[in-house]
Amino acid sequence: MLEERTVLLVDENKEVIDELILRLNKELENINIITAYNFKDATKYILDKNLVIHVAVIDVGIANSVIRFTTKSEIPTIIVADVMNDETKDIISKYHILDYVIKENKKYFHQVAYSINRILKNYSTNILVVDDSKLQLKAAVDMLKKNKLNITTASDGVEAYKIMQKNKDFFSLVLTDYNMPNMDGLELTLKIREDYDKDELGIIVLSANSSPEIPSEFIKMGANDFINKPYSQIEVSTRVNSNLDILELFQQTRDMANKDFLTGSYNRRYFYDSGQAIFSKARRDKRDLCVAMFDIDKFKNINDTYGHDVGDVAIKEIAKILNANLRESDLLARFGGEEFCVLLENISIDDSERLFEKIRLAFEVNVLETFTHTIQYTVSIGVCYGMEDDLDAMIKKADEGLYFCKNNGRNQVAINR
Repeated sequence: MLEERTVLLVDENKEVIDELILRLNKELENINIITAYNFKDATKYILDKNLVIHVAVIDVGIANSVIRFTTKSEIPTIIVADVMNDETKDIISKYHILDYVIKENKKYFHQVAYSINRILKNYSTNILVVDDSKLQLKAAVDMLKKNKLNITTASDGVEAYKIMQKNKDFFSLVLTDYNMPNMDGLELTLKIREDYDKDELGIIVLSANSSPEIPSEFIKMGANDFINKPYSQIEVSTRVNSNLDILELFQQTRDMANKDFLTGSYNRRYFYDSGQAIFSKARRDKRDLCVAMFDIDKFKNINDTYGHDVGDVAIKEIAKILNANLRESDLLARFGGEEFCVLLENISIDDSERLFEKIRLAFEVNVLETFTHTIQYTVSIGVCYGMEDDLDAMIKKADEGLYFCKNNGRNQVAINR
């Protein structure tokens, strides 16, 4: 579960804040909202050394001094204003504001929620910045750090590509200069696109080159965006956040095809697609695999007694407990209903037995609190360990172990070696 983040809302209008709180609680998860209606209350929060504020939303009408305090304290700041006028523009420029929202906009509350969400996501987003000029590199890094992005730097394309090779799938975005020694930005873009498609990793080019052909050339070679130097804080923030949003949309599309809507686990189709590759590799290497089938005991009783809503919560709890006990490399999928399947590699038979017994016990002692009921349930686990003719055969044997458990008292593990 993601760490709870604190959001500070500063506005004299209580109705606006109340409506915003409702919207944020509906659209965002794991947030702690604190509110201030005047300068004194706002600064009390900002100066509290025991309180970490992850993002602040401030009405420019309340006091510019509040904005000065948040930016000085390196708190990512979003301002809201009734209209966009010269005063608002001066504030954005002077305090390097990350984003702004105009209250007259019909989607005001949605846009504020979006801006907050984007900044909160940035805390766990990794970006590689490449520039041979130490001065330009520092300027770009300083701007990006205000967005709370995690920054890694490189002085040219060669160093950047080596960093990416050592940190596979670590970065979401690469910001690169054009003119650099050893390997320039264009060559780096081409090298990156050999490994990553545009919907997997974004590339933004930063360049002072005034030639009108350069941006289109970079886009043709695989860059996602192009920013001319010199650039402002608001421009960099907007372009970076926009590209990160697009990459997330691509990821959501992939997830819709590959993941189960209810639990967020992979679906049956993805399990077979990925599992076949794992199985084939293990067979070539003459290594044993482990396949396990999980099923809630007497699940029909839960649905009949408490209703399907509680049944859905019980199913989601399976994914939660399994994810807490499995390794990141283990392949977990919901096969349908309350049935889940796991494929594990690089694990011994003894470690398999210990793992599944630990998981069985975790369900046995788990108390599930819903809005209306407190329930407990157990699971049966069928396991196939070794190497069969194909993945289907291993799943079938794990299924046989599962049915053995069901017919012999439930709440147990059966391993078919």
